[in-house]
Amino acid sequence: MKINKYVEDLKAKSAAELNEELVAAKKELFNLRFQNATNQLDNTSRIKDVRKNIARIQTVIAQKNA
Repeated sequence: MKINKYVEDLKAKSAAELNEELVAAKKELFNLRFQNATNQLDNTSRIKDVRKNIARIQTVIAQKNA
């Protein structure tokens, strides 16, 4: 399904690409939290999705390093 496709795409990337994606996801999470704090965020479930994506990226990085 959709999540499995995302994980497969992550596994196909190099370590440098994964690190870039991790940085981008963390920046997005920061921006979402900032918007939430200022009551500008409409879709609060996006925070949860980004946090899970960060965990997925970190898991793939750990698997590649092992």
